[in-house]
Amino acid sequence: MSKIEAGIINVTGYVGIELVRLLHHHPEVELKSITGRSAAGQKLGEVFPHLGDINQLIKTDVDSNIDVAFSAMPHKSSVDVVPSLLTQNIKVIDVSADFRLKDANEYPKWYGFTHPFPDLLQEAIYGLSEIHENEIASARLVANPGCYSVAAILALAPVVKEAIISPEVIIDSKSGISGAGRTLTLASHYAETNENAAAYAIEGHRHLPEIEQELRTLNPELPLSATFVPHLVPMTRGILTTCYAPLKDSNLLKKELQQLYRDFYKNAPFVHIADNPPQTKYTTGTNFCIIYPTIDLRTNRLIVISCLDNLIKGGAGQAVQNMNLMFDLPQSAGLETSAIYP
Repeated sequence: MSKIEAGIINVTGYVGIELVRLLHHHPEVELKSITGRSAAGQKLGEVFPHLGDINQLIKTDVDSNIDVAFSAMPHKSSVDVVPSLLTQNIKVIDVSADFRLKDANEYPKWYGFTHPFPDLLQEAIYGLSEIHENEIASARLVANPGCYSVAAILALAPVVKEAIISPEVIIDSKSGISGAGRTLTLASHYAETNENAAAYAIEGHRHLPEIEQELRTLNPELPLSATFVPHLVPMTRGILTTCYAPLKDSNLLKKELQQLYRDFYKNAPFVHIADNPPQTKYTTGTNFCIIYPTIDLRTNRLIVISCLDNLIKGGAGQAVQNMNLMFDLPQSAGLETSAIYP
């Protein structure tokens, strides 16, 4: 079997950089083409010295003779390139939010633009492999999830599916600063973020509509209402999410709850159900999401803690996992790395 020929559009962001690293070491992939408008004409190693062993020239446009393209463009930019790739019979995995939401009317509210291709929104498959494995396998356009969304959806999917919780859900997430991207802003300045923690987007984060969309798809009969509050904390990468919801059954045992999670994810190679609360360092550099479900017996409330690397399982690793499914490869191909610790 010949190798999959891949291209990456916009390698200059953090997820684009990680895509290069993962695909370069993937046993079934040949990285044929990479682009980056601000770095076009330079060798990859000149822009990112840690990738100096990869002999690639950063171009303005991606090659057309590839099998799959990863679009790591900013929001509102992928819509400009994805349709033309599809007409060339190139499969596309879009890392931006441009094809995540099914309802085109949501884009002006959350992303500030009118979506020009509502038909593609209906075609695109939401790229969370643990939920949409079969659909991803036959897709030509996959919308990679947001990083917060992966942690929240995986944490809540089993209990939403089985409707064992009341619909009022609280999602509290902490993220490393790399989630804000490489663009320089005051909020991501070292002096502002070091020894500091801050909540933001309290009025509504962009990942909320996709969280609600996917959880409601799992169980349309549960009138889900989610409160989501993200925080920035002074670490480079990682997401720790804690979800809360009232339980319907006051007699549910913790061991029964944990078995529900283990059964739900029994075929998910990158979801680990833990016996103790996880820490972000347990997932650094890996494509794993670690989940710890438990019960507050005093209040009969579900508590689920999940953690992942926002740039891998929350970005580039999830994209590679989706590619593996699209090309009938094991989900774990090229993603077997253990965590970097400490």
